[in-house]
Amino acid sequence: MLGAMDAAQAIADLEEISPQVRDVVVIGADGAPAGSNLSDEAAAGRLADGARRLVETAEAFRPGVAQLEVATLAGSVFVVRDGERMIAATTTPEPTVGLVFYDLKTCLRSIEPPKKAARRRAPAKKAEEKAEDAAS
Repeated sequence: MLGAMDAAQAIADLEEISPQVRDVVVIGADGAPAGSNLSDEAAAGRLADGARRLVETAEAFRPGVAQLEVATLAGSVFVVRDGERMIAATTTPEPTVGLVFYDLKTCLRSIEPPKKAARRRAPAKKAEEKAEDAAS
């Protein structure tokens, strides 16, 4: 398995292997775009917002949505969820559905998740003093 990469590299790799995919946005756990191939930030925000709304609507009917496709005459919109992160993409008309889902899952899983802030531990001496104070 390849090492984790940033969203821009993962999206570039996706575009290279999946010619049916057009617009792509990676959506972080906070719901904001974490990467996109769109040059317009507003367009990336609209795609991310639309993907979140599609998932929320689908969740109302079938809880636990992992992936979905909305097909239109102009092409499809795909959304894949992995944990709290998502990836959304538009495609050409009549895409190879299984392949697009596979490529989107692979892309999302290859992206390095954001690092969580390290929790600071109290020095051992202070912890011991607190325990002694509590015992008194």
